[in-house]
Amino acid sequence: MKRIYALPFLLPILPCAIGATAQAQDRDHVTLGAAVAAIPNYQGADDYRIQPLPVIDVRLGQFFASMADGVGLHVIDTPSFKVGGSITYVRGYRRRDVPNGIGRLSDAAGGRLFTSVNLGGVHATVGATRIFGGGTHGTVADARISYPVQANERITVIPTLSTTWANDKHMRRYFGITPAEATTSGLTSYRPSGGFKDASALVTTLYRLSDNLNLSGSAGITHLFDKAGDSPLVEQRWQPVGFLGIAYSF
Repeated sequence: MKRIYALPFLLPILPCAIGATAQAQDRDHVTLGAAVAAIPNYQGADDYRIQPLPVIDVRLGQFFASMADGVGLHVIDTPSFKVGGSITYVRGYRRRDVPNGIGRLSDAAGGRLFTSVNLGGVHATVGATRIFGGGTHGTVADARISYPVQANERITVIPTLSTTWANDKHMRRYFGITPAEATTSGLTSYRPSGGFKDASALVTTLYRLSDNLNLSGSAGITHLFDKAGDSPLVEQRWQPVGFLGIAYSF
């Protein structure tokens, strides 16, 4: 039996990111496709860019690769409960996207552990990512919940809510302004502590063109909480995102 779910905001790890969708099955499968997304240049940015993205959802035994949880293995794998570990991509920001005098934050990789539950049609996931390499560093934890609604034999609507917590190191690397950067940029020095970073709401619609081909569209919004939103880098706390993609399941 096929199970449809929505992947949460991605790039960088949930909030300011995009909504991506995929089709999952309890048996082995490969789902590939292409998408285009409208995403902010960085979390809190006022400027957006249109970015092409892959749609990937692969399962081969315990191995998986997905836009939500990266590339890894399920250690526990049942229809209602999963525990896994993976390597994920963590987005930074380009020097040209931030105010003059603020340094570039290079992209990074992260080691992620997560558990997910599927009960009564509700899909919930809790995970934590330890970031290594790149410029961000630190630890980010996330939680998301979705409830797919089958409107008819072709259309599925998936509302999703998510939130993200980050430790001191990640918050300071991403949203902080060092005294040196304050001098060169004219912005106020800022040193945030760890805490809840954001909350997001997303609605995804899947349209089944055929048994194997799906068209998907997502619209959502992310709100940055005070510890992130008070940063001088942040130009707006509320950030809408959009996504349109098509994917084929083998």
